[in-house]
Amino acid sequence: MKKLNKRIVLRWLNNITTTILFILMIGMLFLVVSSKVSGGEPQAFGYQLKTVLSGSMEPGIKTGSIIAVKPGGDMSRFKENDVITFMEEDNKLITHRVTEVVQSGENVMYRTKGDNNNAEDMDPVLSENVVAVYTGFTIPYIGYLVNFAQTQNGAFMLLIPGILLIAYAGFTIWQAIRQIELTNKNSEHDGKEKSAAQ
Repeated sequence: MKKLNKRIVLRWLNNITTTILFILMIGMLFLVVSSKVSGGEPQAFGYQLKTVLSGSMEPGIKTGSIIAVKPGGDMSRFKENDVITFMEEDNKLITHRVTEVVQSGENVMYRTKGDNNNAEDMDPVLSENVVAVYTGFTIPYIGYLVNFAQTQNGAFMLLIPGILLIAYAGFTIWQAIRQIELTNKNSEHDGKEKSAAQ
């Protein structure tokens, strides 16, 4: 009975480990391919994944996280407390919270602030410089991997889970063969004992 329970637990562990490695490999493949195709941040289903490289929005958005933002639409629609992603003058993307909406003639501008910053950002943001709105979806620390995926060594990320999956599959096959050989050996041994007894 104990052997049967142990075998069931091992089978479950094998299945779980294989599934995790497979999902990891597919995830890395998606990140790398999506980054290369879009020429920048990965995209899926109309959402963009952005890497957060500063702690200005902590604790809600941690440094090294990836966040999902939704580009497009009327960029003058935002109101106080919305979290927007906008382009600064030096082509740097920032994700901060709207603290005030300023109407200036036909232009709409936003005063913004990082949740973790002591003061508002120096310059108001023109609505045409807003590129997306934060959806509230964030995964901590994965941004470091996404950043690495965009380097020349990024393809190496795909190899690691792939190698682990192949190595694990090889180990599982070796275990299964060993188990079969052990079972055959026990069967032969039992057969010889029965013959000797007769």
